[in-house]
Amino acid sequence: MGKAIIIGATSGIGKELAKVFSYQGYEVGIVGRREMLLAEVAEELPGKSYVRQIDIVFASKAKVQLEELIKEMDEVDIIVISAGVGYINSSLDWMDEEKTINTNVYGFTAMCNVAMQYFARQRKGQLVGISSIAAIRGSGASPAYAASKAFVSNYLEGLRLWAYLKGLSVTVTEIQPGFVDTAMAKGDGLFWVAATDKAAQQIYRAIVKKQSHAYITRRWRFIAWFMKVLPEYIMKKLSKSR
Repeated sequence: MGKAIIIGATSGIGKELAKVFSYQGYEVGIVGRREMLLAEVAEELPGKSYVRQIDIVFASKAKVQLEELIKEMDEVDIIVISAGVGYINSSLDWMDEEKTINTNVYGFTAMCNVAMQYFARQRKGQLVGISSIAAIRGSGASPAYAASKAFVSNYLEGLRLWAYLKGLSVTVTEIQPGFVDTAMAKGDGLFWVAATDKAAQQIYRAIVKKQSHAYITRRWRFIAWFMKVLPEYIMKKLSKSR
């Protein structure tokens, strides 16, 4: 079928995506910061896999390590960036804010840079970034997380335009999940929580169709529209009532 790299493959959406790609016949590069969990994921994959321990917070080192993995796999078709962190942080604890920005913005951008430079050289490929429905509005409970995902969404759009202006056959796909049953699904009032395997299947279909954008699950597009048009004073009341 092809070759795909999943960054953030030790748990949640990334882990399930690695399984889906492997079962569909792809050779899969699995990337994460927890080496023991990477080994466990590799054992679950039916097809050939490449394992690389990378912590994207250390961006300069991570860029070199991702480049080495791409070289080892000898041509890669798809790179998915699923690595990310999020905290309920209404107290604005600086350590949590810093971790969120370093991972979801700084580390994410570094991985995108390696992917797009590589795809530009071969003039084809597909970059997939996992954003969030939280990107649409600011969050009083998780300020840095919502802002970081807004960056992810905006940056992916910019990369899509960049590839177009360069005349490259490179697809940039933005995935915006709602609530998915992962460790990051925290807090009260969660609804429409999707199982990780269901979310991964829908994401895979969006990727193979080369969609530029997809809500996961699909019905979250209605919530997204509602969030975009909702006046700020109503958002404040809804936030206060939770």
